[in-house]
Amino acid sequence: MDLGIAGRTAICAGASRGMGRAAALALAREGVNIVLSARGEARLAAAAAEIAAATGVAVTPVAADHATPAGRAALHAACPAPDILVITCSPPAMTPDFRDIALADWQASLDTSFLAPVELMRLFMDGMVERRFGRIVNIATVAAKLPSVPRLLSGPSRSALHNYAVAVAKAVAKDNVILNTLLPGMFLTETLTDRLAADAAARGVAYEDERDRYVARFRVPAGRFGEPEDIGALAAMLCSRFAGYVVGQSLVVDGGLVNSLY
Repeated sequence: MDLGIAGRTAICAGASRGMGRAAALALAREGVNIVLSARGEARLAAAAAEIAAATGVAVTPVAADHATPAGRAALHAACPAPDILVITCSPPAMTPDFRDIALADWQASLDTSFLAPVELMRLFMDGMVERRFGRIVNIATVAAKLPSVPRLLSGPSRSALHNYAVAVAKAVAKDNVILNTLLPGMFLTETLTDRLAADAAARGVAYEDERDRYVARFRVPAGRFGEPEDIGALAAMLCSRFAGYVVGQSLVVDGGLVNSLY
């Protein structure tokens, strides 16, 4: 299916691995030129080279932390007029006991998961409005909708991000600038894969057995964890020309774990 975005340019922020990288690859396969950013320069350069080789589009790596003013400025200098903006970041540490969360932890969570994407969107949104085309997708977490103590440093800040994105989406939709959010559940990113491998080694079982045990423990109706490519394809669809009437939505992608009618 041709998504109608070939030749456009996307900034994929925080996207050298996992779901962000999958989104960048899915967009590149649609003929979108990519500006790829992350903090780790070596992994970023490798991801950019792999995506370019696989798709033939231009992929520009920008080593930058978009949670900082300097990082956002570097992205703006590299690509002042993107058509598409996909934003994600590494998840914060889990918090087994809410009493252990310090003020500095809350501030770091807000800086990275809320204020950084807000400022990044604000940097590029007016240009999208003027050009009458823009697609913005935040890759957040299902914890924004399903509160849990272990994900307190992730869920509340992403709930705030969703609130902001919905409000702004209503203001700019008439200009064909579309904001949406993806709320992934448990996905086999490097972080989860490493954890499963460590737990499997500690229990003396195969990785596949430990993975299946986790799926059963969390009662995932789909019977498996998600793959980053699942999110990448959905992000690309929300960036397409067909997404102009999907405004301010937060789509849960978790294999059916979170159930609600609306």
